[in-house]
Amino acid sequence: MKASVYTKYGSPEVLQIKDVEKPVVKSNEVLVKIFATTVNRTDCGFRDPRPFFVRLFSGLIKPKKNILGKEFAGVVEETGIDVKSFKNGDKVFGLSVDNFGTHAEYLCMDENAAIASMPNNMTFEEAAAVCDGAMIALSCLRKGNLKSEHKILIYGASGSIGTSAVQLAKYFGADITAVCNTKNLEIVKSLGADKVTDYTKNDFTKNGETYDIIFNAVGKTTCLKCKNSLKPDGIYITTDLGYLWQDVLFVLLTSKSKRKKALLPFPVETKENVLYLKKIIEEGKYKAVIDRRYSLDQIVEATKYVETEQKTGNVVINIISGK
Repeated sequence: MKASVYTKYGSPEVLQIKDVEKPVVKSNEVLVKIFATTVNRTDCGFRDPRPFFVRLFSGLIKPKKNILGKEFAGVVEETGIDVKSFKNGDKVFGLSVDNFGTHAEYLCMDENAAIASMPNNMTFEEAAAVCDGAMIALSCLRKGNLKSEHKILIYGASGSIGTSAVQLAKYFGADITAVCNTKNLEIVKSLGADKVTDYTKNDFTKNGETYDIIFNAVGKTTCLKCKNSLKPDGIYITTDLGYLWQDVLFVLLTSKSKRKKALLPFPVETKENVLYLKKIIEEGKYKAVIDRRYSLDQIVEATKYVETEQKTGNVVINIISGK
């Protein structure tokens, strides 16, 4: 099968399209023929791990896993003898949590892992662009105990996690202020934000407003900067472990606090949450936001674009053309 392979760390050019062995399905697995996947910041962070401690997970000297990619949508081509949930021909989507491997034509998934039948109102491209950002956002909002009476500010509302957070916060009934750049104001508002703020023109920390939750979806601000914009019992949530040590320190110092605190939730990447997202999608309450589409042969170009940090929503890789 064809796959994007990397055997050493470095720039996007370390990614090479190669023919590799097709995975063999185990008794409890399904073999998925992948139609679409994505490139996201996790892929970039493992391809060129910085800071250095990321290598504790990815491999100290060279990568442990040679095929990146977590999100996927495709068709079940083969099932193991013990599989009960799926059959050949089923359209599926999900997240390869531990093994990556979706930047390829085929992937094996345990039937009890983060995989489910595709929403009936999505294309392969759209379904592939759901689980990573939405799973992170969902875990963070649940950890912050977001309620309908809450005011939430989402910083970085136009990325994969941010566009997911806006839609999920709307689903929960919260009052949403979204912060993004000029070009994305309208699309973020269309996703459900009650107010939108252009960070290139206005600093939300100086407008006197306070929030129950401030959700830093892109790692471009800090708890210290946002502290005065939190209500007395407000919560600051960040998704970034690697670069904002100040935030990590605040998380540790405020973990037991009953007043202002900082949280760094880890995503809960399970089948149950994939099914939850599918339900919301089929209710018409969530849609995938896709910025650009590339072929697998263009994965270097796609990765370079993701690393500009200017993408809106998701960057999709089409492995096989299909609706």
